[in-house]
Amino acid sequence: MSKFATQAIHAGYDPKDHDHAAVPPVYASAAFDLGDAARGEALAAGDVDGFEYSRVANPTVDALERRLAALEGGIGAVAVGSGMAAVTYALMCVGEGGGRIIAPYDLYGASVDALGDFLPQFGIHADFVNDINDLGEVASKIGPDTRAIFAETVANPSTEVLDIEPLADLAHEHGIAVIVDNTVPTPYLLRPIEHGADVVVHSTTKGITGHGNAIGGAVISGGSFDWANGRFPQFTARQQVISDDRAGEWHSFAEKFGKAAFIKRIRIKYLRTFGAVQSPFNAYLSLVGLETLPQRVSQQVASATRIAEHLTRTPHVVKVNYSGLGNTPQFELVRKYFPNGVGQILSFLVDGSADNVRRIIDGTRLFSYVPNIGDARSLIVDPAHITHREVPMEARIAAGVTDNLIRLSIGLEDPDDLIADLDQAIAGAY
Repeated sequence: MSKFATQAIHAGYDPKDHDHAAVPPVYASAAFDLGDAARGEALAAGDVDGFEYSRVANPTVDALERRLAALEGGIGAVAVGSGMAAVTYALMCVGEGGGRIIAPYDLYGASVDALGDFLPQFGIHADFVNDINDLGEVASKIGPDTRAIFAETVANPSTEVLDIEPLADLAHEHGIAVIVDNTVPTPYLLRPIEHGADVVVHSTTKGITGHGNAIGGAVISGGSFDWANGRFPQFTARQQVISDDRAGEWHSFAEKFGKAAFIKRIRIKYLRTFGAVQSPFNAYLSLVGLETLPQRVSQQVASATRIAEHLTRTPHVVKVNYSGLGNTPQFELVRKYFPNGVGQILSFLVDGSADNVRRIIDGTRLFSYVPNIGDARSLIVDPAHITHREVPMEARIAAGVTDNLIRLSIGLEDPDDLIADLDQAIAGAY
């Protein structure tokens, strides 16, 4: 198998299938000719692969899906309109019909809001834990309705690292799926499926695309989980959309698709019905971004490490959250899962008040005040007021998101310039 950097450029795309275009073309077509009646019926039933309507599949988006599946080591992927579409589709797909999901408080703000406030309106409830790596605490939440454990591989903004393997062992002992958000490290730094994760979600808006110019998300299935183990009735119930009632043939997703049942259900039920579609042009921009993913992330990790080390010695900075520093309690986990670094985001606490935080943000000259991460540009934000403002105070405190916290996403600028910018902004804020 080709190495990562080669796959990032070539996986999932054969120029011979696209009039020998060296770069994946943008297929700006809402629909595709079905050919003949027999092929059209087979396409509509999901019996053959192909393209009929871009809400379900599109050749440009398909190239991105195949490339992401290859990079993550999955059996298939579905690209969607945003990272939160990927998160909610994955959680709803496992939880529909009254399921429960175990998750930590230490998540991206919109994910906490979805689990704690919005998904319960659809009958899907969350059991939150303070430490997702505390197997005893996690085990105490497992009940007959538990369907999945959801966590971020590198938490945003604390950068706490998930110990995937023992968590996956615990989950699988109970027939529970492990869903992880791998947005921060990207598959270049971590391939969670290799460590036992069953489903991986991404905001491709972030490091995968890498230039802050295209919203998108993706769901990738590892293909080893048994969705017919009794905890997931939605996978064993017969479904009209994949059956032929005229011929008296009825199928469930588990029966028809086996290990691919999850990713097929995401596409056929969730993408097709709810319609959070990835646009072909955004998929094209993500494909272009992927080509330089290893080079970009390597430089961002090196710069983030330098900046984190500098901040530990900077006046008015009282704490730096960056698990890649090498002297944190998670040192062994980082060495095990992240030999090439934990990613480009870090956060730090400053003394004083929220007014000092505002003056620091307003005083920067190179950092952009933007609620995003993974951009080629370096970004700064105050999570408590922006990215986590919808999170209840109790959950914010549990995740370490206080009014004095600042998050950075390190881009591709020279780290010396970024350090100088932070130094002058912090000094001028007091």
